Formats: sequence, C-alpha cells, structure tokens
Amino acid sequence: MDWLLTAAGAVLVLIVLRDMFHTIWHPSGQGSLSRRVIQLVWRASRVVRSRRQQTSVVGPVAVLCVILAWLAIIITGWTLIYWPHMSDGFSFGSGLQPSERVDLLDSLYLSLVTVATLGYGDIVPTYAWLRLASPLEALIGFSLVTAAVTWILQIYPTLARRRTLAIRLSLLRKADAAQALSAMDSAAAATLLETLAGELVQVRVDLTQYAETYYFRETDEVASLPAQLPYARELAARADSSRRDDVRLSGLLLRGAVEDYAYLLTQQFLPAGGGLGTTLQRYSDDHGYRTS
Repeated sequence: MDWLLTAAGAVLVLIVLRDMFHTIWHPSGQGSLSRRVIQLVWRASRVVRSRRQQTSVVGPVAVLCVILAWLAIIITGWTLIYWPHMSDGFSFGSGLQPSERVDLLDSLYLSLVTVATLGYGDIVPTYAWLRLASPLEALIGFSLVTAAVTWILQIYPTLARRRTLAIRLSLLRKADAAQALSAMDSAAAATLLETLAGELVQVRVDLTQYAETYYFRETDEVASLPAQLPYARELAARADSSRRDDVRLSGLLLRGAVEDYAYLLTQQFLPAGGGLGTTLQRYSDDHGYRTS
C-alpha cells in the first residue's frame, strides 16, 4: 500500500511534466490538462459574457488557473511520495517530536517548502532515494516558475501581433479601402493585400503554437480580430474585380489565408460546417461581437 501511494504521486508529477511540455515547448501542441482548465474557465465566463469589461480577463485568469493547477498537482504528487515514508524515512529537527506529529501534514509541509525551494532543514530525508528525490522536487519547482514566466512572455507578443492586424483592418474599413480597391490601378493595392495575407498567416501560426491565445478577449472592438477579420474577406472579394493581375493574385492569397485561418478555428475551437461566412460569424459571436 505504501508503494502504491508513492507510485500514484509519481504518476501525478509525470502528468504535470508532460502537460507542461506539450503546452509550452511543443511547437504545435497543447496539454490535455491545460486545455481542459482553460476551456472550463472559458465556459464559466459565459455567465458574465454581456459584461465585456469582466470577460476580458478570461484569458489571463485561465493561464493563472493552469499554473495553479500544475502547482497544486505537483505538491499533491510529492506529498503522496513522502507520506508513506515520513515516519521512518526522515529525520526531524530537535524541536520536533515525530510521535506527536501527523505524517500527512508533515508530508504536505515538506512538499510545499521543497517545491518553493525554501528548504528549512527541520525535516531531512534519511533514505538514499529520498535524499535524491527531495532535490529533484526543488528542481521541478524551479522549472515550474521558469516555465510559467516563459509561457507568459511567449503569449503577449502573440497577442500584440493579433491586435496589430485587427487595428490595421479597422483602419482600412474606416478608409473604405474595399470600395476603392477594384478601381485602383496601382501596385500598392497588390502590396497591401499581400502584406495582410502575410500578417494573417503569422497570426495563424501563432494560434497553432499558442492555442490558449484564442481565449483572450479584447474589450476594444477595433483591436479584436474576431470583429475585424470579415473585412479581410471583403477586401479579398473586391480584389477579384480589379483590372490588374497582381491585385487579383494578391486577393486570392488573402482569401486563402482567411480560409486557412477559419479552417484552423473549426478544427480546434468552433463547430464545423456552414461555410466561411458562418465560421467567421461564429468566431465573432464567441468573443462577444456581432459582425454585419
């Protein structure tokens, strides 16, 4: 029974390490645990969906919940590893009386101070394998802190690129660029469409690598890609009527980028079916916007 608890604790630790790897370091993956936690927070946020100022914090809260879940499971796992061996596998400080203590609470305490790399030294492992395991937990705790910081530093540049594209599309909408596009006899039109296609491809790659960024809502419609993306489709459609071959080709590139992005949405986040327009509408609806 003792070794079953230890094995169960080791399994919990391995589950978290695997989830951290797939969430942060895998180029196109997302851990199953982190995905479920984020989706749970996302669904819970729908209760206050009409209050956009509150729901804009869903993304940061979801990331925080994932980090806390990782931490809680790691602490629980190491508590289970230590618990069966606390009475005879550890040496207690002179001020502590082992006969008067609760093994489970001592195991939890040791797991907490070790994962936090504090190491007070009042409870010290005596078994050889425990003396190796305890520093390993400290190393995992330090790795968790490093991974959390790395994750956050990876997410926010991704969000900045998405917002930049959304604001650019919003400015083009205000300038009524689609109306003038078909009449423009200039290479600038082709360059504009091609640049937009390239930026959207970059956002698509970002979403593949950091799927959790989907759940970051914007309070400002101007900076919200779900609200502005349909205009990219309109620009691509207007380019079809241009007299210039390069403009029409660039329009096809932009349309392909929009379709590819929409396909990714249906693969990972939204229901499939209904065509491109329906997918874009679902995308905007899911983030609290209604596009025309």
